[in-house]
Amino acid sequence: MAALASAPPPSAYAAEVAKAQLDIERLETIVRRNTRDVEKRVRLAYRQFHLASLTHQQRHFAAAEQSIADALRDFGPKEDLCLLKANIDGRFHRLEQVKEDLRSCPSLGRRSAGRAVQADIDFQEGRYDSARSTLEQMIAEDRTWDNLARLAHWTWKFGDRVLADRLYAEAEDELTAKELRSFAWLELQRGELALSQGLFSQAHAHAERAAASFTGHWKNREFAAKVLAARGELEPAAGELMAVADSVSRPELHQAIGELLLALGRAAEAQHWLESALREYLASARRGETHYFHHLSDFYADAGAQPAEAVKWASRDVALRENFTTQSALAWALLRNGDINDGLRWINRALSSGVQDATVFSTAAALYGLSGDAALEQRFQNAATLICPQGRTVHLHL
Repeated sequence: MAALASAPPPSAYAAEVAKAQLDIERLETIVRRNTRDVEKRVRLAYRQFHLASLTHQQRHFAAAEQSIADALRDFGPKEDLCLLKANIDGRFHRLEQVKEDLRSCPSLGRRSAGRAVQADIDFQEGRYDSARSTLEQMIAEDRTWDNLARLAHWTWKFGDRVLADRLYAEAEDELTAKELRSFAWLELQRGELALSQGLFSQAHAHAERAAASFTGHWKNREFAAKVLAARGELEPAAGELMAVADSVSRPELHQAIGELLLALGRAAEAQHWLESALREYLASARRGETHYFHHLSDFYADAGAQPAEAVKWASRDVALRENFTTQSALAWALLRNGDINDGLRWINRALSSGVQDATVFSTAAALYGLSGDAALEQRFQNAATLICPQGRTVHLHL
């Protein structure tokens, strides 16, 4: 009798998801037996958040948030709980709530993790120099990989892309051999940095290293699709994203698939995906969530072709967190709506930050061109080309 073929080993991603689920089941059993075990209650919330960070499933985030709320009710504002809540609130762009999380536990302001959260708030609210100063001080005290990555992001956005990649590489060096998921995440950041400059081969190489170090993670395939789309390989890019959509439901993923199908001339298929994305964006907004405001603005400005709606959502986003990204998005929405003067006002606010970003510069070029200022149009188009000489065939907002 022929030997039965053994099943292939699970991917690193599947194994980590399975371990997180098993840990959660065990902790839930312990907590049901003793609801006053604060250490296990906190541990449960952290493991639930870890699972949610892996899967990006709303029900997993909701479970983590419920555990945090219950523990805060029962035990008060303990540091670890407030820090975890601040991280979740920050992920969903609830910046006022993040500030309240930090205020509710003042001792967090003296911890490195709490200071890092404050630096993130400063960046999101346009206090760029304050964010950089905090990060540089923290790194001088302790060169942790996550703060090196934060400083790399800051450095990238303000123009020193060589230093940014060096900082990401140094962050990788600070990891242990077991931290493969974090290594893969850093490789994807380096890939995004390369992609922003039109360095497609480098971006692809980073994508491959991420895929090899943390196998099976849908984020790796998602980024690989972005590289394919950027260099004009739209059919395989759509195929990659559809494969991801089979296991991960994210409205921004559905929007990206729809946009690729539109570019391929497959309008009827595209409509299904675009309607799905919009339905989920609006449902999120009706629940009082804010993290899809930027996506709604982008959707209505381009794929949805309703520029007045784009202005509405971009305005709501900029009111929550005014920075060069939200300012530029509002400027683009205003351009699409024919409000050139207001668009110029907002793009100039973005430019005043000192950001060095091809998308921001391209938006500025388009606005100045429509205003009749050919010299400034050319200046900003040259600035965009200097950053990304090759340009991108399709830019996916993932």
